[in-house]
Amino acid sequence: MERSQPYSGKGDQQEGIDVTTEVDTVDEDDYETLMPLQPTQELSEPAILSGTQSSQDPNSSMTTKQLQEYWRNEKRSCREVKVLFEIPSARIVEKPFTKYVTYQIIIIQTGSFDCNKSVIERRYSDFEKLHANLLTEFYDEMEDIVFPKKCLTGNFTEEIILERKLAFQDYLRLLYSMEYVRTSRMFISFLIRPELEEAYSCLRGGQYTKALNVFLEAVALQEKLTKHRPVLLVPTLCAIVVCHNDLEDSRSAYEFGEKALLRLEKYPGHRYHLPLLETMISLAYELGKDFVSLQEKLEERKARKGQIRAVTLKELAVQEYVH
Repeated sequence: MERSQPYSGKGDQQEGIDVTTEVDTVDEDDYETLMPLQPTQELSEPAILSGTQSSQDPNSSMTTKQLQEYWRNEKRSCREVKVLFEIPSARIVEKPFTKYVTYQIIIIQTGSFDCNKSVIERRYSDFEKLHANLLTEFYDEMEDIVFPKKCLTGNFTEEIILERKLAFQDYLRLLYSMEYVRTSRMFISFLIRPELEEAYSCLRGGQYTKALNVFLEAVALQEKLTKHRPVLLVPTLCAIVVCHNDLEDSRSAYEFGEKALLRLEKYPGHRYHLPLLETMISLAYELGKDFVSLQEKLEERKARKGQIRAVTLKELAVQEYVH
């Protein structure tokens, strides 16, 4: 069976792409075909300072800070990245007309101290849906994987819950060991989509503080799962910029905007690039920072794209995860 390509990060909608001979005009939908990487290794990201590339010669005229960043990126590019799944507990949820068990999943990045362990909860039905979707896409790889069966009775007994905790923990670890599964849209969405849907819903409702808290937790998990494609973090980082901006925390907004721009350096045709540049110019002006280089990039990009409909960063962000 033909295998699916790694998750490209965009929802189910696909946009048209202006195909030219220049790599930087390719939208994020196709970047995986241009940059084949092993999913178990981090992508070494370019330095955030203007004009500095990750492949820069360390013997050139770099400051001490730039040299430290250079060697840090070099080490990270060769370090194996793994994620560990643990299910330490479960709880029974009772609501009117329904009763179910949620399993607490802790996701930790191994290989170094992970101060941002991620904690999510999923139901049996969530695991069941994931398994069905993976069977459709990766039948040859999944056909021998045993999935915990449903029980007609006793689903809420301590024995069954403990048995399923261990089974789901082994199940997630096995899925992550499979290259095409761990980089697939279905697997990553299973782990991050419910929280992102909640965050974007709060953003659309003007609940910026609540949205920000959920986004910050979600982006920490996203970063663990998308080391093979750092550009996948851009929409969430930009949503965090929007939240900080609306909460009048310009300094934090600018900080996360820099992180997003860092991941967009190789993708100037990305749909978030122009709106982010415009926002960053406004923030830089407000904070008294140099915005000339950002303005030059914006003008250059506009000149190459021609007449386009202007969309603000917030307008773009609130369109994410709209059913």
